[in-house]
Amino acid sequence: MAFKLKTSKKTEEILDRIEKSENMPWYTLVKLALALSIRSTTLESSDFSSNSLGRELNRQTITGDADALYKCLMELQEGHHLTDEEFFPKYVKAHIDRGAILLDQEQKYASNFLIHLSNLSNGI
Repeated sequence: MAFKLKTSKKTEEILDRIEKSENMPWYTLVKLALALSIRSTTLESSDFSSNSLGRELNRQTITGDADALYKCLMELQEGHHLTDEEFFPKYVKAHIDRGAILLDQEQKYASNFLIHLSNLSNGI
C-alpha cells in the first residue's frame, strides 16, 4: 500500500504560484484541487499520464480522516469500485494534477478567489 505520491511539475508550479498570490497553505490548495476535479467529469486516460517531478505528498496529509469519503466520491464518479492501489496514488494524483489546472483557471478569472470558489455551483 502506497502512502506517498509526487505531483506533476506543472501542478507544483501552479500551486506554488497560487499559494504566494492568495496567501493560502499548499495543502489547502491540494484539497481544493481535489474537490474541483472530483466535481468535474470522470477522468480520461490522458489524466493519468502526467510526470512525477513535483512535490511529494503524504496520504494522511492529503485525505486525513476523510480518506474513505474521497475514495467513495471517486468511485461514484467513475462508476466502479477502486482498489486501494488504484485509489492511492493513481486516482488521487490524477485528480490533484487535473484539479490544479482547474484551480489555476478559476484563480485567473476571480477578483476574490475564495468568494469565487464558494459560489461555484453552490459551493464545492
